Amino acid sequence: MSPARPDPDALLRAAARASTGRLKVFLGAAPGVGKTYEMLSDAAARRAGGLDVVVGVVETHGRSETQAQLVGFEIMPRARIAHRGQPLEEMDLDAILARHPALVLVDEFAHTNAPGSRHDKRWQDVEELLAAGIDVWTTLNIQHVESLNDVVASFTHVRVRETVPDRLLDNAEIEVVDLPPDELITRLKAGKVYVPHEAARALDHFFSKSNLSALRELALRRAAQAVDAQMLDDLRASATGGSWAVGERLLVAVGANPVASEVVRAGKRLADALRAPWTAVHIETTGERSGPAAAHLAQAMQLATQLGGQVLTLSGPSVVDGLADAAADTRATLLVIGRPQPRRWPWQRRLHARPLARRLPGLSLHLVQTSHAEAAGHGLRPPMPGIPAGLVPSFLATALVTALGQAIFARGNNITNVGLLYLLPVLFAATRYGLATGILTGLVASLAYNFCFIPPTGTFTIADPQNIITVGVLLLVAAVASQLAARLRAQALLAARSARQSAALAGFARTLTGMARPEALGDVLCAEAARLLDVRAVLLLGSADDLSILATTAPETPLAALDLAAARWSVDKGQPAGRGSSTLTACEWLFTPLMAGGATLGTLGVARGDGALPVRSDQLPLLGSLVDQAALALQRIRLEQEAADVRTLEERDRLRAALLSSVSHDLRTPLTAVLGSLRTLEPRDDEQRELLGVARAEADRLQRFVANLLDMVRIEAGAIALSIEPVDLAEAVASAVHDLRRALGTQPLRIDIAPDLPLALVDPRLFHHCLINLIENAARHGGEGPIAIVAARRGDGLDLMVIDAGPGLPPGSEARVFETFTRLEGSDRKGGTGLGLAIVRGFCKAMQLDAIAANRNDGPGACFTIRFPPDRLRQPSEPE
Repeated sequence: MSPARPDPDALLRAAARASTGRLKVFLGAAPGVGKTYEMLSDAAARRAGGLDVVVGVVETHGRSETQAQLVGFEIMPRARIAHRGQPLEEMDLDAILARHPALVLVDEFAHTNAPGSRHDKRWQDVEELLAAGIDVWTTLNIQHVESLNDVVASFTHVRVRETVPDRLLDNAEIEVVDLPPDELITRLKAGKVYVPHEAARALDHFFSKSNLSALRELALRRAAQAVDAQMLDDLRASATGGSWAVGERLLVAVGANPVASEVVRAGKRLADALRAPWTAVHIETTGERSGPAAAHLAQAMQLATQLGGQVLTLSGPSVVDGLADAAADTRATLLVIGRPQPRRWPWQRRLHARPLARRLPGLSLHLVQTSHAEAAGHGLRPPMPGIPAGLVPSFLATALVTALGQAIFARGNNITNVGLLYLLPVLFAATRYGLATGILTGLVASLAYNFCFIPPTGTFTIADPQNIITVGVLLLVAAVASQLAARLRAQALLAARSARQSAALAGFARTLTGMARPEALGDVLCAEAARLLDVRAVLLLGSADDLSILATTAPETPLAALDLAAARWSVDKGQPAGRGSSTLTACEWLFTPLMAGGATLGTLGVARGDGALPVRSDQLPLLGSLVDQAALALQRIRLEQEAADVRTLEERDRLRAALLSSVSHDLRTPLTAVLGSLRTLEPRDDEQRELLGVARAEADRLQRFVANLLDMVRIEAGAIALSIEPVDLAEAVASAVHDLRRALGTQPLRIDIAPDLPLALVDPRLFHHCLINLIENAARHGGEGPIAIVAARRGDGLDLMVIDAGPGLPPGSEARVFETFTRLEGSDRKGGTGLGLAIVRGFCKAMQLDAIAANRNDGPGACFTIRFPPDRLRQPSEPE
């Protein structure tokens, strides 16, 4: 036996856990057992030891002892979310991510967030915190676990709507906060859980002693299952042997026979009784299954999936060897195998039990006695042995050896040497046609040797006792040789089958490497799936809300509404759906998601025209390999397309920057000369004075345009040098308005800046450009209405707003208006170069300010705001 090696999947899971934060769940049977109190108490000890701990959200529910535990903790302020005119408070996820503590306490794991939050559920917030490398402690009641939700509802008659996926508990450290039912009821009566009138109602319903006892058992068992799963993962990662039977783990052997489903149901009942995880395994041997046998196997494996068991298919030279390997791999403590009746042969009862007991001495066996009626009804009685294949060629080979022996014996040679020739047809029959043909050929060869060569010849009588030994040894050697040759043949057939499958996958992989378009990949994937699995195939790409058919081998068969629902569920959940899975089994198709890089790219659907199961259990690994390779190839194609798009954008940006730099510098020199000449000219009459004023205004406008080009080049090149100084906003606005006096003309202008406002810490030159661009933008696109420049306090910060009376901005364009060369057609921002607002955003970002665009709330028009955070403001009396 080869030495044990670490499980690659377990190593990958361990590496994934090491790269993220760790989750600890304080699990309780019911509200009031003290989960939050225990979490705060343990966290206080960690904080006293120097760990950076903050409280993300903790609900005290008015309990004074819990409130006292919060003393000394840094509590993150909650985010306020307006919903239907009512302010709601939720955990501020962004603030915690920015703070990035070592440990954050998040109460009520299953809580549903207010509408408008980034995530619908609080456990999704926790996943983002864990992905950022922050450890999280949280609390949870057992009725909120997804897999136990219906179980709890069955005896409490209360079904909670807020649930948490089981996968989160599988990767978490679980601490059960336990409290006996009598003590919890005492706390409830004392008003420490609910207010008195609610406590009395709870005692009559959810908090009965029987309910609390059942919930307590569920919590303890769920924690034990999580610990057992984590222990097995660690054992596989470290390649540690042994079953480590701290808890029961069942392995159900499923054969290709009519009673396979009965064995699966018996294994499920036994697993439920023991509260143990279970796996249904089928061992593939060289024997070819007929149509009914394959149908029985597929039905049993589908049933195992629907009943919540894991499904495993392995290949091996024998059923015993395969079951032994499966039991060692799953660390099973109990093996369930079927024993159909009636038994034809005495040794049939312990056909698998005795070898398995020798191979795995620590494994318990459970034999399922199938019903006689079902066995008879399905023809389970072992059929009469049929005629083995290859008897005619094997018997002809025996006859040829007999003729050759006659020629040798006629020359007086020793007949013992002739007996060795009869091993040749035996080896031929066993290696070519199997064990049964080899043994029959050995028997015929012994009889032919006795009849033709052992005196008295022509009879089956053996006169010399020494010849009896010769015939017996010949029979024994023939049987052993047949056994070895048949085993060698079985291994060769397994190797050939595996080689064919590997060759098909390798050829498929080579074909995918040359694909450059998703459409071509879809055609190849569907064609290969149809060829290897003998099915119809369809490939759908996109999200769950926007799935489209990319390729199909059955264009004449449209997908029904149920088929599309299964496809969407497969993409949304990243799990198989449809016929042959555990979800939407009434669907005709089986959909398998294409996943790569942690994202679901689409789903592959397969179906059969006769309505049978799309894929047999032994074909599932092949289907999975096809889908995985296609997903990786599709991701590669998309990444290549994105890289090509990025290269195009980079080249375009490089050319644009070069053009801007060249044009701006080439225009600046002649423009300076033109402006100098215009300023030295003196008009002779009013007409010349008007013409000269227009020329100077347009030249100033052209100069600002060239300055914008240069500023844009500097922003994109990151070559902005800041000189931060305290600036009076009133003076800055007055200076900008003075420079724009010709562009503003007679347009009404209102400036509302209080004299007691703090000074702004900005670069005066860049801030001047921002104000000029915003005011000029309002004058050009805001119509003939008045322009207002208003400064107002906003909490500890300050907003400087430029407000016009034009048509305003199209909905959804508030952020896009600040992009380079953006002109919003159909709004008051159409026309122009689209550089002014982009420069405003670039300069504001360099000065650590925010530039915001929005429509007015009190009428038509747009409002552009420069937002100053508190650290960019200074009172005049403050020292520099």
